[in-house]
Order: sequence, then C-alpha cells, then structure tokens
Amino acid sequence: MSLDPSFVGRTYPPTAPYQVGREKIREFATAIGATDPAHHDPEAARALGHPDVVAPPTFPVVVTMAASRQIVEDPELGVDYSRVVHGDQRFAYTRPVVAGDELVCVNTIEEVTTRGGHGFLTTRTDVSTAAGEPVVAVWSKIVVRGEA
Repeated sequence: MSLDPSFVGRTYPPTAPYQVGREKIREFATAIGATDPAHHDPEAARALGHPDVVAPPTFPVVVTMAASRQIVEDPELGVDYSRVVHGDQRFAYTRPVVAGDELVCVNTIEEVTTRGGHGFLTTRTDVSTAAGEPVVAVWSKIVVRGEA
C-alpha cells in the first residue's frame, strides 16, 4: 500500500499535555552524552536565566515520537511501520524546553512523495505549552521502503 498524497495539509488534534520532568531531562542528557551543567543542575540553568534545567536540543523527540503515532497509525494514510526508516529531523526553536513545561503537540502532514518505489512522508509537529506559548517546531521525514 502506498502513502496517500491527499493527506498533505492534514492536521491532527492536539495531544494530551506532556509534563517535562527534571529527571527525564537529566536521563536524556546522560543518554546522549550531553554534559553541559545546565542540563543537569538547576543552579547552573538559573545562572543562565532559565527557571530550571534546560533540555538538550534534540529532547523534543521524546514528545514528538509519541505524538507521531496519530499519523503512523492512521490506517487511511497507508504507513507500514515495519518498513519505515528515519530520513531526516530538524528543529526550529522559539525558546528552550525546560523542566516544568507542560507541552502539547499538533501534527501536520507537509509532504507525501514517492521516489524509486519508496514513500517519503514529511511531518511538522508544532510543540507549544498547554497555555499556547510556542516552543519548537519539529520536522521529521520518514521513508517507507517499497516492497520490491
């Protein structure tokens, strides 16, 4: 089954809020080898003007990966997740993610193409606080390998 290009422009409902915890930020930073004290020590983060520890720049994948289930599990779109490989990821920040944030994601399908028998799906996830303050936009491209 190929990806349905009529889904371009489709926006999904906002996700339930995700509470960003200090320990989750520390664990993520440790897992990726991010040693900046602002990721681990609240005082170091406050010295830089943040209210609490600051998440590493790639931390939003924790939230957006869960949110992307809305898209990949949409049976009408045609994603066979067993054939998916990650193609690209990029972030455009309005402000850093910090411990204590309550984040909500809104997914939009921006592009659906086919090349060489493979489907390419580009999504944008707008991440904001539960109060509506923009935090980061995250673009992700997945490749759904063809069955050749």
